[in-house]
Amino acid sequence: MDEIIKNASGEKIDYSFHPGSEKNFYLLIIGHGLIGSKDSPLVSALAEKVASEGMSVLRFSFTGNGDSEGRFEECTISKEIEDLQSILTIVTERGWRPIFAGHSLGSAVGVLTASIDSRIQLLISLSGIVSTDVFCESEFGTITPGQGYMWGNSNCPLSQEFVNDMKQIKSVFPRASGLDLPWLLAHGTADEIVPVTESHLLLPNFESSRELIEIEGADHLFSGNATNVLADSIIGWLGRKLQVN
Repeated sequence: MDEIIKNASGEKIDYSFHPGSEKNFYLLIIGHGLIGSKDSPLVSALAEKVASEGMSVLRFSFTGNGDSEGRFEECTISKEIEDLQSILTIVTERGWRPIFAGHSLGSAVGVLTASIDSRIQLLISLSGIVSTDVFCESEFGTITPGQGYMWGNSNCPLSQEFVNDMKQIKSVFPRASGLDLPWLLAHGTADEIVPVTESHLLLPNFESSRELIEIEGADHLFSGNATNVLADSIIGWLGRKLQVN
């Protein structure tokens, strides 16, 4: 792929494309977590491993992150949903069948997008945030918006827009209740930023379409060998689901 992709505001979305087999029309789209980018180690490693198995992958930076256009201060889940939908429009016009994998906040973006956009055919959540208001308060409750930074990163100021959006959404759970597509949830048991209990919330009554993989000892970023375990689990799940479909 070599198209320029822009969101509804005309901001360019930076992405990298990893070609797979020409016979495979599924495309894994990977969205990063908060203060990340398409070049975050987890995103890059996952893209390379999946593409090596024959599925094409597109990893991208939400606007305001990485080398995408836009201001970080304007980043919200709602705006990132618009970014993802702009990508879905381009790839489906080219005949791809999109699968979305989102990490952390990117997972919330994926869930909320899938709830309004049927073009996402399979969904993968990695260390997914469910309760956005609880997350925002626990991680940034002591910071005054406009006067502090996320996790001390001076490139990532905490904005009032972000806080308002997180609190307004409150939780992805109500929208997730209407989703019945194949959905893989993966979470580390040692995740101290988003506890694995968040993923547990999404399982009841959907055991036939949703699967949770808990990776023992893995942290929020699936550091170290957990990245390989995660990638192998995702590749295995995709193989099983696409054989059925």
